[in-house]
Amino acid sequence: QVQLVESGGGLVRTGNSLRLSCVASGGTFSDNAMAWFRQAPGKEREFVASISWSGEAKYYADSVNGRFTISRDNAKNTMYLQMNNLRPEDTAVYYCASDWLGAPGSDPYEYDYWGQGTQVTVSS
Repeated sequence: QVQLVESGGGLVRTGNSLRLSCVASGGTFSDNAMAWFRQAPGKEREFVASISWSGEAKYYADSVNGRFTISRDNAKNTMYLQMNNLRPEDTAVYYCASDWLGAPGSDPYEYDYWGQGTQVTVSS
């Protein structure tokens, strides 16, 4: 059983930055592709970014490409999302997810385990 715990959310102004963390426990972290998704009120959960088990392959949604950076430290069982130049439309609950022995895709149904989420609010 894999447990994922996100942290690092908060309230920031437009243009500012935040770094989210996702700490995994249980299982072998390096066996998992990982991803960040987000869900705004009244909207469906959407893909933000994903990363392969090695960290070599990274993928981003068009809406965040060039502003957000996904990374991982397998020695620390931790994944990160560096979010720069934040916009009000980035406001959402951000979730991390893991896919055991999977590829770093964008479909939430590919992922086995989810964290509880961390709120990010960007004011204009």
